[in-house]
Amino acid sequence: MAWVVLLISAVFEAAWATALGRSEGFTAIAPTVVFLIGLVASMAGLGWATRRIPIGTAYAVWVGVGAALTVAYAMATGDEAFSVWKAVFIAGIICAVIGLKLVPSRKPTREPLSADPATVPDSSA
Repeated sequence: MAWVVLLISAVFEAAWATALGRSEGFTAIAPTVVFLIGLVASMAGLGWATRRIPIGTAYAVWVGVGAALTVAYAMATGDEAFSVWKAVFIAGIICAVIGLKLVPSRKPTREPLSADPATVPDSSA
C-alpha cells in the first residue's frame, strides 16, 4: 500500500510542477490553486509512504516518477519538444524506479552505544 500511495504522490508532484509552470508567477488563479492542492497532497502522501519505505528510496522514486510524468505531459501537450533522446532518458528514469522497487530494502543493523562506563574511554586524562 505504501508504494501505491508513493506513486499517487508522484502523480500529484507532476500536477503541481505543471501547474507551477502555468501559474505565471502565482498570478493565474486556477493553476495556483491546483499547485497548492497538488503540493499538499504530494507531500502528505510522500510523508505517509516514508513510514514504510526508506526515505532515500521513497524520495528517489517520488522525484523520478514526478519528473518523468512532468516531462512526458509537457511533450504530449506540445509545451516541450519531443525527442527520441528525451524518451530514452525518461525510460531510464522509470527503469531506475522499477529497480529501486525490486531491490530488497533492509534497514541497517547498528549496535547500540554502550552505556557501561567501563567501555567508554576516559577523556579526563
